This record gives sequence, C-alpha cells and structure tokens, in this order.
Amino acid sequence: NKLLDLVQKGLSAYLESKRNVFTRFFFLSNDELLSILSQTKDVTKVQPHLKKCFEGINRVSFGENNRIEHMISREKETMPLSTCIDPNLSGVEFWMTELEDMMRVSVRDHCEAAILDYVERSRSKWMQKWPGMCVLNCSQVHWTSEMENAMTMEGTKGVQKMLEQQKIQLSAMTKLVRGKLKKNARTSIGALTVVD
Repeated sequence: NKLLDLVQKGLSAYLESKRNVFTRFFFLSNDELLSILSQTKDVTKVQPHLKKCFEGINRVSFGENNRIEHMISREKETMPLSTCIDPNLSGVEFWMTELEDMMRVSVRDHCEAAILDYVERSRSKWMQKWPGMCVLNCSQVHWTSEMENAMTMEGTKGVQKMLEQQKIQLSAMTKLVRGKLKKNARTSIGALTVVD
C-alpha cells in the first residue's frame, strides 16, 4: 500500500508538471492525459482529445511526416495554419502549446485577409469564401467603418443612407439563402443575417 501510494503521488506530480506546461491539459481527466502521454510516438492518437482542449478545434489534418497543416472545426470548416507544426520535434505538451499559439496567429491572419478581400469581391461571394468566424467578425469591422465614415461625412443623412444600404444587403442575403448553398455557408450567412 505504501508503494502504491508512492507511485500514485509520483504519477500525480508528473501529470501536474505536464499540465503546468500546457494548461489546457487541466480540461482532461488523468486517464485522458495518460492516454495522450502514452501515445507520443503516434501523434495522430491525440485527435479525440483536441475538442476538449480547444473550443474551436475538433480535429487537425496531418500532412507529410505528420506535420499539422490545418485546423478543422466541429462544423468541418477547415482553416490552414499560417505555419505548419512539426509534432515530431518535441513532447506533446510543447507542440500543443505551439498549436495554441499558431491557432491565434492563423485566425488573425485569416481575418486580416478576409477584411482586405471584402472590398475586392461582391459581398455574396465573399460570404461563401471565408469561414463563418471570419464572415461574422470581419463584416462587423466593415459595418463599423462604413457607419463611422457615413456619420462623419454626412451626419444623420449618412445614417439614413447606411440604413438603405443595409436593407439592400439583407435583401441580397435573403435571396442567397433561398438558393443552393453549402451547409456551412448557409449557417454563417443565416447568422450574419440575424446580426445585420
């Protein structure tokens, strides 16, 4: 019993040290964390646990030499990482920390690209091109910018013009939703319609 108690304390200390490196491991039970740590040679075995560690990542896609190339959400939207992550070079707690950092960088990069792309193409095509998160957030950036410009330039009349523009956009989105759309595009356009 003393030996078992000693082993238990040692195991708890070991798991605690891993959780202190990658704090999202606190969302996992000891059994789940042990399952991850025991499969260090096959990094793909981490897949079932990603959704517990990351709210927006359900899975990742592995490319050549098990390099992580894409994040995949529950809705099956895929977002490429700005820089691939090589999990073969370090322990699981370290490459998952890299994944967390790269997730932030990639989302930021995609949002920046979506904001710039908004003025390059028609809004209906733009909404279908980008992931839902980018569509919802970046359209609000442009709405705010357009509204501020309208108020600065024309005051109350600018607000009236923006209202008319908003009605036209809502009408176009309604027509778009009535047509054929991919499931994810329909979901994000539906959510954007409510926000607008």
